[in-house]
Amino acid sequence: MRMGVSADLHSLAVAGKQRGGSFYDSPEVFERYLGHRHSGVSSPNHVMEEPALLDELGIVTGLRVLDLGCGDAAIGPLLLNAGCRSYLGLDGSAAMVEAGNRALAGMSGRAALLDMEDFAAPPSSFDLIVSRLAFHYVEDLAPVLAACRASLSPGGRIVFTVVHPVLTSHDPGGQGPRGNWVVDDYFRQGPRERSWLGSTVTWFHRTVEDYVAILASSGFVLTSLRECAPRADRFDGDADELARRRRVPLFLLLAGKCG
Repeated sequence: MRMGVSADLHSLAVAGKQRGGSFYDSPEVFERYLGHRHSGVSSPNHVMEEPALLDELGIVTGLRVLDLGCGDAAIGPLLLNAGCRSYLGLDGSAAMVEAGNRALAGMSGRAALLDMEDFAAPPSSFDLIVSRLAFHYVEDLAPVLAACRASLSPGGRIVFTVVHPVLTSHDPGGQGPRGNWVVDDYFRQGPRERSWLGSTVTWFHRTVEDYVAILASSGFVLTSLRECAPRADRFDGDADELARRRRVPLFLLLAGKCG
């Protein structure tokens, strides 16, 4: 990465306001997140979102990768070991950035503190932008995607996942594993408060159509839309859990290429 990009991001990180990422700076929420995210077969990320994302990314050899809302940068070592040229993760949570840099120690990647809403970088700074389950924390997504488009090289790509609109449309409440959700107020965009990781979080609901429209209006050509069906080979033979995960879509993946 050119030094100019690094300096720009550093300045923005100092000036930027904390937004959705700060939710994970609560020690209790942070620990619950790590336990949930890395729980193997019990983690929907592991059995649904991650395999769909890796399939869509394909070959990353030689690519400069930006990870917006990187969390603990779990995908960073995977991409670096797969041959990407560089990896930069940005997140609005100081706790997540610290965890990300631990995960990237000794590798040619790093994580930095920056809210997604404040991201900007010169043209051709990156070849691939990834965002995993972060954009539903952003109130106004169009400027963020426009900044992504402006920072990509010709032919560059963006691949992102969000919580599926079936889930963001309504808070089902209750405790423990669920097999169904009530969809309500689906076509009303905007903030939805819900219980998450033992606290209250704000997610911004959009329909599938909304996400596609924002991607297109930001200068991307839609190349893929997936709903991240559960991957049977990731369940270690747990047929009951596989059957449960087949009932309700949890994630939405969209990919776009610079138009």
